[in-house]
Amino acid sequence: MSTNLSKAIDTRQWTGMVRLMLTATLILAAAMISFRPAAARGAPESFADLAEKLSPAVVNISTVQTLPARTGRRMPNLPEGMPFGDLWDQFRDRMEEDEEPRQAQSLGSGFIIDASGIVITNNHVVEDADEITVINADGDEFPAKLLGRDALSDLAVLKIEGENGEPFPFVKWGDSDKERIGDWVMAIGNPFGLSSTVTAGIVSARNRSINTNDVEFIQTDASINRGNSGGPLFNMDGDVIGVNTAIFSPSGGNVGIGFAIPSNDAARVARELQEHGKVRRGWLGVGIQPMTKEIAESLGIDQDEGAMVTRVEPDSPAAKGGIQDGDIVVKWDGKEVENSNRLSLLVKRTDIGKPVDVIVIRKGKRVTLKVTTGELPAELAQLNPEADQDGDGRPDAGQGDRQLIEGMELAPLNDGLRRQYEIDENINGVIVLRVARGTPAARVRIRPGTVILGVNQRDVTNPTEVTEIIDAAREAGRDRILVLVNYRGNTVHIPLKLINEDDEQGPGEE
Repeated sequence: MSTNLSKAIDTRQWTGMVRLMLTATLILAAAMISFRPAAARGAPESFADLAEKLSPAVVNISTVQTLPARTGRRMPNLPEGMPFGDLWDQFRDRMEEDEEPRQAQSLGSGFIIDASGIVITNNHVVEDADEITVINADGDEFPAKLLGRDALSDLAVLKIEGENGEPFPFVKWGDSDKERIGDWVMAIGNPFGLSSTVTAGIVSARNRSINTNDVEFIQTDASINRGNSGGPLFNMDGDVIGVNTAIFSPSGGNVGIGFAIPSNDAARVARELQEHGKVRRGWLGVGIQPMTKEIAESLGIDQDEGAMVTRVEPDSPAAKGGIQDGDIVVKWDGKEVENSNRLSLLVKRTDIGKPVDVIVIRKGKRVTLKVTTGELPAELAQLNPEADQDGDGRPDAGQGDRQLIEGMELAPLNDGLRRQYEIDENINGVIVLRVARGTPAARVRIRPGTVILGVNQRDVTNPTEVTEIIDAAREAGRDRILVLVNYRGNTVHIPLKLINEDDEQGPGEE
């Protein structure tokens, strides 16, 4: 009997221990679950359902551009009696033949963002196009109307009409600010003309500045190739969180580094283009420079981030809001300002006329100001910032007789500009301070620091002379001028197409 009692006691003890261990295991599992990141997602088993759902709203953009006839090269005559003179004459005649105007076709991608037929794509896909055709996944073709395009953000908005007014399949904008590095994304587009190509990857990085001070790109390793431009980048909810725009590729093919315009920026630009035909950007009216540890130490403060104000334009939004020279802007509308480039982006993204709280450090103390954003002038919105070191949209030297001509801001040469751009004393002409993106001057690679020596074989020394020659060319019915330029010691003649005078929205815009 004692033996049986002993066994019963051992059994009860063992059962209790098992229950205790089981309880501890459940508590540990619950704790592990509770500490698991809330937004973490595992790899999807398949992208098939998502691709099938979204592909009908992704389209092919086909464009036709008429290229002007090229004038044949003028060849010299050989002296009479030279050997092979007849052969030379035949060769010369062929070389001097003027070519007929020809057409060039290109392909890109886009996506329908509204059932009424609103299509989003890249500006560089449709720029200079004479005809734009949208082709859906079924191969149906729709002539497209250009509602607006913006060279600075590289976005364009098109409109197509459905047969009998039927609605189009469409996708919706997502919140790009919520996407994290490592999140899954999927791209759909038409690389190399291969329609409805689906690729997948992750968000590799955020806030990449690659070729513009207007957009901080999403970087992704989802395969993006030529022809993907303008196509959508989706998150796993099927929302558009980016517009595929550029690749980094030494070979010309995909190497796992692609860039997309964040949807929050793209949606704002698309809305502006639809409502106004152009993009209005916020304007503060200050000169700024990045904060550094050395500047912070010299001021005796710990703050080494932010944007330091170097100049306040008279009667500007900044002046009206109480911003002063020497203020360090550290917060704009509730968002941290890490550097001067970040402030420039935040201001441009702010709605025109919106009052915002601005926190500055002034003489070591934090001061909160109320500033109402103005509208960035169109000529400043398009200008290349390379010659602008303080970020106010104005060149840092050559403030004399400046003029905006054919998308270029020109000024007479002076000693300060010669030193800034390392221009030799024996070079005389008119210097290019900035170039509007998307204009003929930008396309022929005229850059800040280029010196215009002459126009149509006449020497020039100031912008007014350039204007007079261009006006005379227009009066003579010419749409091109011949510009003699010097850039970094190299002199070359460049044929430059004149901007259409009917373009009311500024150089590079339509």
